[in-house]
Amino acid sequence: MHGCGNDYIYVDATQYHIPDPSQASRQWSDRHKGIGSDGLVLIDRSPIAEADFQMRIFNADGSEAMMCGNASRCIGKYLYERRLTDKTEIRLHTLSGIKVLSLNVDENGLVQTVTVDMLEPVFENVTQFQPSGSLPLGTFVSMGNPHYVIFTDDVDKVEIEGSHLEHHPAFPERCNIEFAQVLPDGTIRVRVWERGSGITMACGTGACATAVAATLTRRSSRISQIVMDGGTLSIEWRQSDNHVYMTGPATFVFDGEIVTSYDNENEKL
Repeated sequence: MHGCGNDYIYVDATQYHIPDPSQASRQWSDRHKGIGSDGLVLIDRSPIAEADFQMRIFNADGSEAMMCGNASRCIGKYLYERRLTDKTEIRLHTLSGIKVLSLNVDENGLVQTVTVDMLEPVFENVTQFQPSGSLPLGTFVSMGNPHYVIFTDDVDKVEIEGSHLEHHPAFPERCNIEFAQVLPDGTIRVRVWERGSGITMACGTGACATAVAATLTRRSSRISQIVMDGGTLSIEWRQSDNHVYMTGPATFVFDGEIVTSYDNENEKL
């Protein structure tokens, strides 16, 4: 499945056990020698009563991420259309808290869009991210995972090679990097370097972080259209509860099975 081109391999972990998801993500995400994806997502039952389901997400380099906005929308579509739930409001447990997914379902029972309550942005560590040397001026925003948003006059001319920024000493846990430009019509064009995956076509938490950064720097109102390489996301930083709400599509690409080997025993997934 993909959300605005941000594509992941999804495994229903209630049916299939992945003994080493980090290794599986590295192998399967390879776009030449594997399935090809930005990473691996495991959908499972929630370990806590307060949530309905759980997601775990592994980047293409095998590192585990806190959560993913695009992936959470895809999970909502999967759960509803595969009849694992009849709820149109799903509470999803992630490493960055419980996210509420609100599904927009059409008359045919298909999920057209999903709105995710991404909770409140966090800025408490912003003082340590002052520009110096190789770190250009930007805005640090955490949406459960760290983002550094850099506004530019022409984002399409920026060389999106963000590895040195992802691993910059200012970011001890590494960082997602967004390059953004406010267009004449008020939409915000964004290109993304994702921590652990490199250049991706979209990033849900990155879109949220960019919208928040644009509001903080008086470049935009609290409602933004974020145009990424793979599509557009609608972001609202709601004043009433200080939560960020992300709305966008989720798309099935294909189903399949992979036969792999763990400890010399074949296991079909």
